[in-house]
Amino acid sequence: MAEIKLRTLNPKDAPLMLEWMKDIQVNRYFRFNPDNVSIDSVNEFIANSQDNKVDNNFAIVDHTDEYLGTVSLKNIDTVVKSAEYAIALRKSAQGKKCGYHATMKILEYGFYELGLQRIYLNVSAENKTAVSFYERFGFVYEGEFVNHISIRGELHTLKWYRLLRDEWEELPRKGEKA
Repeated sequence: MAEIKLRTLNPKDAPLMLEWMKDIQVNRYFRFNPDNVSIDSVNEFIANSQDNKVDNNFAIVDHTDEYLGTVSLKNIDTVVKSAEYAIALRKSAQGKKCGYHATMKILEYGFYELGLQRIYLNVSAENKTAVSFYERFGFVYEGEFVNHISIRGELHTLKWYRLLRDEWEELPRKGEKA
């Protein structure tokens, strides 16, 4: 996969965002109900993402500007200097290091442009692929909230991870290990 870029979400991304939101293989561990997602709700999300100071959502795009997924820093707290990381990729973008490159870019943005000191995430313990990615990437496991969320009527345990700026700066960058 050629180098990816992050850019502001725009309305042309809506159909491909809706694609992954409706794809059960992609969204099976996500908390939203895909039956409640429509092109109108996706366009509303994109509109609300413009100039949002608390939630920064970016399109992950390739060299042709094709939308591959969304990567975000949410719940940005400028006092504590922290934010929550999230990522979702279309099925066609998975397994091609798009997640790795997008994560590198959003962490650089968070730590160096926003001046954050802590970026955290939570993930369903059952989402083994995501858990493995976060651990290989260098996120530090902090603990679990057992039976904390409901996904399609089933209780799931959340695993919590963090990356502090000094931990980030000490991570090896050679060979794209994740």
